[in-house]
Amino acid sequence: MPHQTDEELIQHTHNTSRFFVENRQIAWAALVAVIAWGIYGYLSMPQRKDPNIPVRVAVASCQWPGATAQEVEQLVTRPIEQTIAENKTIHPASADDYGIRSISLPGTSIVYVQLAETIKNTREQFSDINLRLQALGPKLPNGATGVEFQSDFGDTAAVMMTVASPPIDALEIQMRSRSVEDAIRAARSAMGSAAGPAAGPSKFGRISIIYTFPLTLSSTGVAQITEALRQDAERAGVLRRSRLITGRGFMGVDAETSFDDEQIQAYLKQFIADRLHESEIYPDVSEPVIIHGPSKTRQKLATVATAKYTYAQLDDFTNLIGRTLLGAPQTSRIERKGVLPQSVYLDYSQERLAAYGLQPYDLGRALNARNITLPGGSIDADGGRIQIDPSGKFENAPAIGNVLLRAPQGGASLYLRDLVQINRAYQAPPEYLNFYTATGKDGKPRRSRAITLAIYMRSGEQIQKFGASIDEKLKQVRAVLPADLIIARTSDQPLQVKENVDLFMTALYEAILLVVLIALIGFWEWRSALLMAVSIPITLAMAFGMAHTMQIDLQQISIASLIIALGLLVDNPVVANDAIKRGLAAGHPRMIAAWLGPTKLARAIVYATATNITAYLPFLMLTGSTGDFLHSLPLMMAAALLSSLLAAMTFVPLLGYYLVRPPKRPEPSLEERRNRGFYGAYYRLAGAAIRWRWAVLGVSLVFLASGLMVASKLKTQFFPDDV
Repeated sequence: MPHQTDEELIQHTHNTSRFFVENRQIAWAALVAVIAWGIYGYLSMPQRKDPNIPVRVAVASCQWPGATAQEVEQLVTRPIEQTIAENKTIHPASADDYGIRSISLPGTSIVYVQLAETIKNTREQFSDINLRLQALGPKLPNGATGVEFQSDFGDTAAVMMTVASPPIDALEIQMRSRSVEDAIRAARSAMGSAAGPAAGPSKFGRISIIYTFPLTLSSTGVAQITEALRQDAERAGVLRRSRLITGRGFMGVDAETSFDDEQIQAYLKQFIADRLHESEIYPDVSEPVIIHGPSKTRQKLATVATAKYTYAQLDDFTNLIGRTLLGAPQTSRIERKGVLPQSVYLDYSQERLAAYGLQPYDLGRALNARNITLPGGSIDADGGRIQIDPSGKFENAPAIGNVLLRAPQGGASLYLRDLVQINRAYQAPPEYLNFYTATGKDGKPRRSRAITLAIYMRSGEQIQKFGASIDEKLKQVRAVLPADLIIARTSDQPLQVKENVDLFMTALYEAILLVVLIALIGFWEWRSALLMAVSIPITLAMAFGMAHTMQIDLQQISIASLIIALGLLVDNPVVANDAIKRGLAAGHPRMIAAWLGPTKLARAIVYATATNITAYLPFLMLTGSTGDFLHSLPLMMAAALLSSLLAAMTFVPLLGYYLVRPPKRPEPSLEERRNRGFYGAYYRLAGAAIRWRWAVLGVSLVFLASGLMVASKLKTQFFPDDV
C-alpha cells in the first residue's frame, strides 16, 4: 500500500493480522481449533484408490444358439439397438465415437451403449434401458435367450484374494508312494502266481499306469474312467493281462506291454481325445505316470504331485471366507471367481431305454414329479395350523436312483438306478477357470487352479478402515482353515492407498527439509526457518478441513494435488516472514512489525494466490469422465492455496511475533543492494529488459509461437480407452 505511510497504517488499519497479534489468546485458541479441524477432516475423509466417477458404458448381450451372424444381426442385434435408442440420454454419434456399437457373431449379439457425458445419474438411465430390454425379450426369435444387461463396470474390487491349494508335501508323497509300491508288488505277485511256474520268459515288459488324487476325493468316477481305459487298451493290444490297482488316493492299471513309454503316452492322449473330453477328467486327478520298477515309484509320483485340497474343498473354504468377510461393516458385496460347481449326471443308453419303451424326457418328467420343493399347503387341526411339507426331495445323489419308473403298456416298474448310471462330478465343460501361479521351492513356477474372492467396499468409507476390518475378519477365519492353505492378495487397494499417502508424507518431509535449508541460506537464521517449517503443517491442516467440508475424497488425484501444491504453500509465508523482518529492521516494535509487514504486502499476496488458483480452475471446465476424474484437482489446489493465504495473514503474524527478531546488523541501503551481489545483477538485467522491451516482447512471442507449433503436433488423450 504505497499511498499510505506506516504511521497512517498503524493508526487506521484494523484487519485479521492485527487482530491475531493483539489478541493472542484468541489466536492460539483458533490455531488449536484449526489443527483439530484438520485432523478431524483427514481422519473423516473417505479414502479410496481412484476418484468415484460414474461409468457411462454398459453392454447388452443375447445368445441365439445355431443362428448365423446375418440372422443374429437382423433379428436380434437391430431390435436391441432400436430399443436402446429409445432412451433420450444416449451419447450422440460422432466421427470418433458412437453412442451405440454392436458386434454380431454366430449365435451371439453384443451391443455397447454409452450415455451422454452430461449425465450424472447413470443408474437411473441404465435402469430404464434394462426395463426396455426385458420387455423386448418375448419378441425375440424362438431359441434366443433373454437380453443380459451389464452396467456395473464402475464397481471395482477393493481387495482381490486368491485361494489356492498347496501341493502335497514330501511326507504324504512318501506315504502314498509306499502304498502304491506295495499295491504294484502285490498285483505283480498275483499275476506271476496265476501264470504258473511253467511260464517261460516273455517279450512283454510289465508296467503300471498310476493316477493320484486327494484323499478326500471319491474314487468312483476315477474308477470308471480307469476301467474304460483298461478295456480299450486290451482291445487295442496296447496292454495285456491287465488288472486294476486301487488304493487310498491312487488308482491305476498294472499290465504287460510291448510298447515303450512314448507310445503309451501317445495312446493315453489319443484315448482322452477319442473317448473323453478333457473337461470330463477330474481336475483334482494328476497326470498319469508310467512305472516300470516298483522302486522308482516315489521318484515318479514326485513329478506329478497333485494339489492337497480338491476343488470342492476350495469351494467350501472360499464360501466360509466370503461369508466371514461380508460381516465387515465396510464391505458391500463379495464375488467368487473360478468356482467350479458340481452337478449330478445321469448317463443312459438309448437302446436300453427303448427296450423298456421309455424316452429321455420320461426320465426328466419322473424326476420333476418326485423332487417337490414347494409347500404342500396347510391344514387346521384342533385350532392350530399345520404346514404340509411333501417328502421326496432329493437330499443326495443316491436318492435319485430310488425314483420308481413305470414302463408304458403295463410293463413292470423299475428303479431309475437300474437304467442309468448316476455320478456326481464337476461341471463339464467349465464356464470359467481361475489359476494361481507361484514360484516353488525348486525355483520353478507352479500353476494351480484357484478361486478368487473380489471384495467390494461401500461408497464413502475409508479404505484403511476397510483394510483393517478385512484383516481382522481374515484372522478370525484363518483359525478354522488349514494352516497351509494359500491365501494371496492379488490386488490390494488399501495397500496402494497407503503407498500413495506415504508418498505424500515423504514429499511433505522433503518439502519441510528443503524449506528449512533454503530459509537458512536465504535469511541466515534459524528463527525464520522454523517459522517456515511450522507454517506448512498448519496450512495442510486447514486444507484438509476445507477438503472435508467440500466432500473431497482422499484418493490419488487429491493426493497428487497436495504434492503439486507443496511447492506453492510456502510462498505466502515466506513473503509474510520477510515483511515482518523488514518491519523489525525499520525499527518497529514486534507487536507492530508482526502485522504491519504482511498488511503492506496483502494485495500482492492475494493477487498471487488468486493467480495460482485461477491457473488450475480450467480443469473444472472438463466434461465427461475426464472431468469427473480430475474434478478434485482444482478444488484441492484452491483449498491448499487459500489455506496458505489465510495462514500468511493470521497465524504467521502470530508466530512471527514470538519467533522473528530484529537483525543484529543494519541492512544495507537500497542503493547499496542495487550495486552488488545477486540483487544488483537482477536489477541490471531487469532494467535492460525494460529498456529493450519491444525486443524482449518479440523474443517471447517467438517462443510462444514455437510452443504452439510443437503442441499442435502432439496427440491429445487424457486416458487410454481401457482406463
